[in-house]
Amino acid sequence: MQYEHIHEKFRHLVTADNQERIAFLDEPRWLGYGVAKDIMDNLVSLMNKPKRPRMLNLLIVGDSNNGKTTLIRRFFDLYGQAYIDSDSNAIYPILLAEAPPSANEKELYISLLERFYVPYKPTDTIAKLRYQTIHLFREFRVKMLIIDEFHSLLVGTPRLQRQVMNAIKMLCNELQIPIVGVGTRDAIRVLHTDPQHASRFDVAELPTWKLDKDFQKLLFQFQGILPLKKCSNLHSPELATKIHTISGGNLGNVHRLLTVCAVEAITSGTEQITLDIIEKNSWVQPTQGFRKIIG
Repeated sequence: MQYEHIHEKFRHLVTADNQERIAFLDEPRWLGYGVAKDIMDNLVSLMNKPKRPRMLNLLIVGDSNNGKTTLIRRFFDLYGQAYIDSDSNAIYPILLAEAPPSANEKELYISLLERFYVPYKPTDTIAKLRYQTIHLFREFRVKMLIIDEFHSLLVGTPRLQRQVMNAIKMLCNELQIPIVGVGTRDAIRVLHTDPQHASRFDVAELPTWKLDKDFQKLLFQFQGILPLKKCSNLHSPELATKIHTISGGNLGNVHRLLTVCAVEAITSGTEQITLDIIEKNSWVQPTQGFRKIIG
């Protein structure tokens, strides 16, 4: 079979012109690797749990540029899209918001209200904004709240941190829905502003990749979505070692490196990623992450 090194879904792109193939490389794409699948399954389970006074929550952590936001947006695309039910009511299964830039209860409510695309008054009191937030969650039957950039809640005094975390706990209790935080490993410190917060959250980590068989499998998956006419054998020990050394095992850096290399393979006519092309693009340096402290 021709071009069998490419996933059958993308084989038609191999014969497209160079501009179209390069444009395809810049499009966001989901790779369903093991840890990400496990977290997705966990999210689905949380979302479908029956309401109860003390819902279990989840904190997803990992280095910057290591796939956290891609994962939650994939989950949102699959399960969180708004729709109109049989009674003509708008339903928002998942509310995906971003944490305010610092620990501030009022800014938290404003960030959530923005996602409903309804009028509100930023000058209202915290109590009014809280009431409107709770009302809209109920009106639109939200089943899960996801807060990205959760580590931002560390910015501020301990008193403000406690206030905003108490607000999140109140939303969880009042609405009886799971809350999912997403951020760097520093986000774990947010939970420890109060032992009650830590007891309510499980922690799931997206670790950086080790140079092992799982990393080689990941490279094999990447190879299947690169519209190159020749097989690059990215999972071979020599190329895998070089890719891991340059990327530091960071998923975002792996993606960026392989995209840059694939573009060169297309424009140069090589049509495969070689060791020389990888070394030439070794300027793609790894993201400086945080030391592993869990998992």
